[in-house]
This record gives sequence, C-alpha cells and structure tokens, in this order.
Amino acid sequence: MNWIKYSIKTTTEAEDFVSASLYELGITSVEIENNVMPNTEKEGGVYEELQPTLPEDQGISYVSFYLGEEEDQESTLLLVKSALADLKDTMDIGEGTIDSSLTKQEDWINNWKEFFKSFYIDDILIKPTWEEIAKEDQGKIFVEIDPGLSFGTGKHETTQLCIRQLKKYLRDGDRVLDLGCGSGILSIIALKMGAGHVVGTDIDEDCISSTYDNFAVNHIDRSCGDFYVGNLTDDKDLQDKVGYEKYDIVVANILADIIIGMSAAIPPTLKKGGLLVTSGIIDFKENEVKEALEALGLTILEINYQGEWVNITARKN
Repeated sequence: MNWIKYSIKTTTEAEDFVSASLYELGITSVEIENNVMPNTEKEGGVYEELQPTLPEDQGISYVSFYLGEEEDQESTLLLVKSALADLKDTMDIGEGTIDSSLTKQEDWINNWKEFFKSFYIDDILIKPTWEEIAKEDQGKIFVEIDPGLSFGTGKHETTQLCIRQLKKYLRDGDRVLDLGCGSGILSIIALKMGAGHVVGTDIDEDCISSTYDNFAVNHIDRSCGDFYVGNLTDDKDLQDKVGYEKYDIVVANILADIIIGMSAAIPPTLKKGGLLVTSGIIDFKENEVKEALEALGLTILEINYQGEWVNITARKN
C-alpha cells in the first residue's frame, strides 16, 4: 500500500496542540519536524556526539500524518481542517496550511531511520536496532526498538512520563497491563525493570507483530508477554482474556478521550492497591481525565508535566 503524507505548517509553540488535535481524530501516526535543539536531559545527556546539528530555529514546525490511499482522504481532511480552525480561534498556529505528497510503504517505514537516533531517558538508553552501541554506553540498561508500522520510539514526552513512573513504582515480579502497546516499548522496559509478566492490547494488529519483533531484538522470550488486538472499552471477550484483579500496574499511554471512555473497564483489571499510570493527555484535558478517574473511586497520587503533556498516576483503593 502507498501512503499520502499530509504536512501541516505550524509553529513550534503550537505543534503539540496540533498533534493533540490529530490524535483526538484518531490519527496516531504523527511526525513532527522542527529545528529546535532537544533538551539534553532527553536526547543523549552529556554525550555531545548524540546531539544533532540543526539549522537555525525560526519557530516553524511541520506536523505530518499519513493516510493510506484506500482511506477516505476527503472526509479526514475536512475533519483536520475543522480542528485547525477551532485551534486558530484560541491560539496562534501559524500558517496552518496543509501540503501533501505520495510515500511508498517501504519509504514510510524507512523514514523512521532518518529521525530516530539513540537517546537517554534518565539512565535508560533507547536505541534503534540499526545503530551500534557506542563504547561509552556498553554495560548500561538499553532497549532496542524498531517501530516498523507501529507508533512508539520513546521520544515523545508522553512515553517518557510513563517510563519515569514505571521506574518509580514498579517492583520485581509485578504484573503489568499495557493499554495501547504500540511498538511495545513500555512493556519491554517494564520487563527489563523486573516485571514478572506483561499483557498488552492495541487496536492495530501491526502493533502486536511489532511488539513481538521488538521482544526478539531485546532477547525477551515471547512467553513473558501476551498481546491482543482489540479495544478494552466494550469488548467483553478481550476483557476476559486480559483478566480481572490481576495487575499491579496498568499503563495507558493513549489519548485523553480514550482514557476517559475506557476508564470504567480499567479498575476491574487492577489488584486492590494497584496503580494506573496514564499519559497521552494534553494539558487542557487534564481535569477531564482526573475527574473521570476520581468518579470511579481511584485516588490521584501524582500529576506530572512535560511540555504540554500530562501524566496522572492513580491508585485503586
């Protein structure tokens, strides 16, 4: 299949809000291109050689998304244009123009290699499978990822927020449920931190195969995780497969509205005292998610921020 790449010209200040608007429309294959020098705490730390050389930042960002040729391009574009118009009423998003180009599937997959470089999240090295480990990184905790057709390299703020919460709360032998597993990065990191078993779900079948591929490159046996296609919100068969009161931690790095819609199905999966770690929440959706979780009787333990993105961690009483 070939893909149509649509690029929205916006500002670096508005890029996260534009991305969030796309996510709210169910468009999750989003790519951001800008000339902002990344925060050294997130991209390579003290290792200067991991820092990219970028042209001068002019405050311009391109937020791109992909649609398959067989998809309804016209209807989706109308929704995107409407969402951009709504944003323009509340903030400066720059030009907000949309350009398109044709991308072959093999090129779409390989495009990741241009933008995905090794980087650190605190003391954890995230590296693409096609890069060698540098001498100074030998012996450190690392995760190898090949996103393939799925979403999730670990670079996004929402993923980093979840990883830091897993580092803080996960204990040896914990059972973890990964909702919206993507490339499997959170499941893999949980296992490398000592989780006893992981279960994951995603609505995209490509994510399941990508996750098992990433298990293999990280030398993790398939028996350490079970992954299913489906939506936990209203799929009783999936709910039964996932199980009830089994998990010490449920991590949900998905959209705010999906977290809200799925929220009633999450507490039954948690053990008493178990934790829900959420992200994928743009800041203006924070209160909605918080209120939905509290309405289910969950106790909010922490709310953390990175850029315009929010993590909410809650406990089942």
